[in-house]
Amino acid sequence: MTQPAPSARPAPATPPITADTPGFAARPVEGLRPLIGLTRPALQAALIDAGIPETQSKMRAGQVWQWLYARGATDFAEMTNLSKGIRAQLAEHFRIDRPEIVVRQVSADGTRKYLLRLAGGHEVEAVYIPEEDRGTLCVSSQVGCTLTCTFCHTGTQKLVRNLTAEEIVAQILVCRDDLGEWPVAGQRPPERRMLSNIVLMGMGEPLYNFEGVRDAMKIAMDGEGLSLSRRRITLSTSGVVPNMAKAGAEIGSLLAISLHAVRDELRDVLVPINKKWNIATLLQACRDYPRLSNAERITFEYVMLKDVNDSDADAKRLVQLIAGIPAKINLIPFNPWPGSPYERSEWDRIESFAEIVNRAGYASPVRTPRGQDIMAACGQLKSATERGRKRASDIAAEAAGG
Repeated sequence: MTQPAPSARPAPATPPITADTPGFAARPVEGLRPLIGLTRPALQAALIDAGIPETQSKMRAGQVWQWLYARGATDFAEMTNLSKGIRAQLAEHFRIDRPEIVVRQVSADGTRKYLLRLAGGHEVEAVYIPEEDRGTLCVSSQVGCTLTCTFCHTGTQKLVRNLTAEEIVAQILVCRDDLGEWPVAGQRPPERRMLSNIVLMGMGEPLYNFEGVRDAMKIAMDGEGLSLSRRRITLSTSGVVPNMAKAGAEIGSLLAISLHAVRDELRDVLVPINKKWNIATLLQACRDYPRLSNAERITFEYVMLKDVNDSDADAKRLVQLIAGIPAKINLIPFNPWPGSPYERSEWDRIESFAEIVNRAGYASPVRTPRGQDIMAACGQLKSATERGRKRASDIAAEAAGG
């Protein structure tokens, strides 16, 4: 096996977002209720509360929905199929602003990282990864994280709070804004979408914010708005077993499991949630996951840590554990961060591990690290403002006392 070459599409030539870019850095207006993130029934109810006649509310909600999610409107004045009176009424009661983009960074490989400031001053990161056949947005679901996985940079930041459905959806809208992907009147839409996939693999544990994630993904999948297929959305969990079947039934996305170890004593250290729901319990929940089939396989994520979990014996144990589960194994070379206690496995060790998994009949792609130069790779996200504004080399120098 040879190391896969990075598959990066050149980043589109779009102007950088600044505080002067209309709609992008608008700060929340006190006292106005957000419309972004409301489900269709909640949106309709909100319009009625604001004085829209109930007999018109369903139609008006549909019009507003399309402006928000199919056209990317950032101002009620843009909603020209609504009367001026209704637009003024909406502006009096609601807001549709975006989070403030504190920092926007573009990696040498085209990866884009956004540090977003939310209401209350909290910050999260989202990462867009362009590839030859898709464009994937890695979305955060919490400010910080409660899981304290020892190999993950985000895990060094304590949980602050769950994100609202508005704040999750807003990450998608901000990225589409930046990519210039909203339709332009009089122009045919491009044949291929730049933002075609979503992975809930950013900051936080999605299944500890079930309602917010569910409502946000329902909006993302709605055919009259963002219109992303559920099979282009992957929810990654470290193993919140009680919510896994619920996610399959109510969200219906693909599932990824942050496994990373094949022995409970090691996973207790790497992924401490294992102390609550161990490997056997987690794998049974995988077998019971709704929609599981050869067409909709579970992805097992496995970060490769030198001399920790990367032996041939670990690989053989892995394929024994997941026997009978339609699955693929995503091998992730560890992405170092300042102060990390781990090192990345040597490439020949990763190849040997992958070969054992392949021989057992499982696809085992090795994820090519992306965005490392801007600390945007898997496991490197952290929302502290000072981290978001610096490059990886600067942070490493500080950690070393340079």
